[in-house]
Amino acid sequence: VMRRNPFGMDICCRKGSRSPLQELYNPTQVSLSNTAILHQIRRDQVTDTCRANSVSSRKRRVLTPNDLKHLVVDEDHEMIYCYVPKVACTNWKRVMMVLTGRGKYSDPMEIPANEAHVSSNLKTLNQYSIPEINHRLKNYMKFLFVREPFERLVSAYRNKFTQKYNTSFHKRYGTKIVRRQRKNATQEALRKGDDVKFEEFVAYLIDPHTQREEPFNEHWQTVYSLCHPCHIHYDLIGKYETLEEDSNYILQLAGVGNFLKFPTYAKSTRTTDEMTTEFFQNISSEHQTQLYEVYKLDFLMFNYSVPSYLKLE
Repeated sequence: VMRRNPFGMDICCRKGSRSPLQELYNPTQVSLSNTAILHQIRRDQVTDTCRANSVSSRKRRVLTPNDLKHLVVDEDHEMIYCYVPKVACTNWKRVMMVLTGRGKYSDPMEIPANEAHVSSNLKTLNQYSIPEINHRLKNYMKFLFVREPFERLVSAYRNKFTQKYNTSFHKRYGTKIVRRQRKNATQEALRKGDDVKFEEFVAYLIDPHTQREEPFNEHWQTVYSLCHPCHIHYDLIGKYETLEEDSNYILQLAGVGNFLKFPTYAKSTRTTDEMTTEFFQNISSEHQTQLYEVYKLDFLMFNYSVPSYLKLE
């Protein structure tokens, strides 16, 4: 049984062994200590950016339970993962289900994608009392994954607005975008909202009316607003560009690296840098500049340089 499903109770609950947090800051293995230095540099970058932008970034001092709904808690391995849509979050949720499932799941890829997004399958930090929240924020290893902001944005646009099956997005956001951004829209476009152009999507994002109306949808919300890195100290910042190494490093720290590897598969439909460049070709420099301002903290905080294709004013 142990060989078939290594996530029996004795492995899942790491009482008595070192916690991921201890292993990260005082590594017992040399292989882990080299990677620790890289993550220290990433943490420092976030701290420095928060400090440099403290006027804008610390307006809201106190986090509300609603701010914590993206933080998934793994009690057994003492880890907290803040999920960011369009940054391998389906696979990370699958892995978290294996880690917290107490033997119920052993292979992340056997979990259907839609099941990974059922909120009751994972426990989030906003479901705890305030003392419990504070205890976990202090003692658990907290991590998130980030991606080049505009590549993530194009990925969200392609997924939500160019796929025919995403009718709920077309109805909720597409119709609104068409109504507001398209002159002489046809009745059909206003009703269906299934042919939103990328230029219209960008115009919607930078429209001050949008910001006032409601928070951005999580698929294009900034990482800064989803995970609150200026208020929550993340121990590890994984990157989409080094997804496999960073993910397996986290699983190693959790003491499960020998049994569980992060799922890898080559996705030919993945949004790339070249693709992102193409999408931005039709965006005016004025709109590019305004859009960069919206995502600027994500660029700075996670050390992404201004894309070479941008024509900023």
